[in-house]
Amino acid sequence: MAQQATPVRTARLGRALGTEPTAVSGVVLLLPGGEETSARRPSPMLATASVRALGRRLTRAGRDDGLVVHVVHYRFRGWNGPQADQAQDASWAADEVVRRYGDVPVCLAGVDMGGRAALHSGGHTAVNSVLALSPWLPEEDVAAPPEPVKQLVGRRVLIVHGTNDERTDPELSFRLASRAKKANRDVCRFEVHSDGHALHAFRDEVYALAEDFVMGALFGRAFARPVEDALAAPPPLGLRMPLASGFGRSLRR
Repeated sequence: MAQQATPVRTARLGRALGTEPTAVSGVVLLLPGGEETSARRPSPMLATASVRALGRRLTRAGRDDGLVVHVVHYRFRGWNGPQADQAQDASWAADEVVRRYGDVPVCLAGVDMGGRAALHSGGHTAVNSVLALSPWLPEEDVAAPPEPVKQLVGRRVLIVHGTNDERTDPELSFRLASRAKKANRDVCRFEVHSDGHALHAFRDEVYALAEDFVMGALFGRAFARPVEDALAAPPPLGLRMPLASGFGRSLRR
């Protein structure tokens, strides 16, 4: 009896969150977290739980502008070393956006390992912005090349990290942002003081910040003053910007 070939795994886009607009003018690709090494297939519900609430918020905010939001479903749970599987899947998803919707701006929005994938894949020609929440980044090793940043030139980049994050070191995201800022002035980073990896304590503020950044980057809306100041400030000021309690309620210009 002939042995059946193992089917090749493929990444896919989840269904658009909410009602897909008639005319699409911008796309957010949500990149969930993952593991450092794993060849297992992600659980669809568990893997996407960390990004769905953010996706629903962005869908509501951008409905009138023609925004569509998709979750990227990875082939594997793991990053898997030099294969960088989740970054490959993010790039595939950006290609798929071009195939489906044409020449529209794309924001890659990732959490945890998805944040690393968003940063890695930010050089895709369709991508104009990158949002990385609590990004997982590798420990710096003199024997290994540093995380790349040149691909982020020409993109607006926002990194958000809790100062009490015990899963992903916030100092590593600061160092990456510092290197990226040297090549691209449109990089900023906000610190959420006393918050942990999941950013639960200040979730409303984090989502308001993400909404402000994404709507500004994709559709040219005016950024809230703190975001504008963070993008304009020289390092380290614009890379250690504190996220104020109540952001989104009273700080918009």
